[in-house]
Amino acid sequence: MKQQISVKDLGEIPYQEAWDYQEALLQHHVQWKIAQRDGTAENTAATAHHLLFCEHPPVYTLGKSGHMEHLLVNNRELQEKGIAFVQTNRGGDITFHGPGQIVGYPIIDLERFFTDIGKYLRFLEEVIIRTLADYGVQGARSKGETGVWIEPENPLRARKICAMGVRCSRWVTMHGFAINVNTDLDYFNYIVPCGIADKQVTSLQKETGRMVPLEEVKGRILHHFATVFEAEMIAQER
Repeated sequence: MKQQISVKDLGEIPYQEAWDYQEALLQHHVQWKIAQRDGTAENTAATAHHLLFCEHPPVYTLGKSGHMEHLLVNNRELQEKGIAFVQTNRGGDITFHGPGQIVGYPIIDLERFFTDIGKYLRFLEEVIIRTLADYGVQGARSKGETGVWIEPENPLRARKICAMGVRCSRWVTMHGFAINVNTDLDYFNYIVPCGIADKQVTSLQKETGRMVPLEEVKGRILHHFATVFEAEMIAQER
């Protein structure tokens, strides 16, 4: 039996609101698993899997291993530019979320797939690499750096197109990936993206030379997510 993953598109939503929503789903599953272990669960229904899609208003987020000095503007400048700032509990350093970017938050019980965070991240990267290939863009991994890159082997041309950062509690995941589709890349000028000073960022629009419909890209992501994770994707209404 394939695992079923419920897919919900939250549309444009503030970062903190989406974080709270993820946290509620994760905690529900964690508490259920604790109750199962203790023999106090009210029923034997298994934990559910979710994949949330959304876009965020402009925001810089700093992961728990990040460094404040990688934010290159002060609070006044953030306010003037209309950009929020949130310190979060995902892995990784600083990144940007904003319009034209697809953010994916899988809340998955890895105990029903495999208990290996490194493998999970490689699977997420593979989903994005296959999605980019559908548009004639060759994505790749960069040794020692999470996410998806273009030409990572070339120090002068290496550029990141998809950032990733996750959290896992009792093998239930949250946070996830952010792929630049039609993103305004100027926002990245005010941070050291992912704490990596010597590499650029890019977008699917920049690589293909055209605007790419977000809904189309989401469809490709879902197709490859189902294949890579050997899962059935079940669409839910907003």
